[in-house]
Amino acid sequence: MRRQRKLNAEINVVPYIDVTLVLLIIFMITTPLLNLGVDVNLPEAKANTIDIDSEPAVINVTDKGDLYLSIGGEYELLDSQTLEKKLAAFVKVNPDVPIMIGADKAVSYGQVYQAMAVAQQAGAKKVGLISEPIKPD
Repeated sequence: MRRQRKLNAEINVVPYIDVTLVLLIIFMITTPLLNLGVDVNLPEAKANTIDIDSEPAVINVTDKGDLYLSIGGEYELLDSQTLEKKLAAFVKVNPDVPIMIGADKAVSYGQVYQAMAVAQQAGAKKVGLISEPIKPD
């Protein structure tokens, strides 16, 4: 006489817990790296857009006067001396790459001018300003 086996209605959740913990660790490591931008409230202008062949280096000046540099990636907070050194090294390797400066509306002209002077002292041949297009009403 054959005995009928009892059905096992349990779900093995151990593999699901392992996968969940691995994903949690991955997200915890990658989330701080996602800060790729700097919060800058750019001024609006009716300026024509320019076409750039290569990826420019971008200097952002925040409303607090902080200088951030991005060379094809994430932004790095720098003082003006370090900014000049990094830009000089970058311009030496890439002499025709433009340097774009984006500044918050609240930033004084003097701070924007200082960022332009740092780019010029680093040897940049092309320096431009970044603005937002005027939004239609």
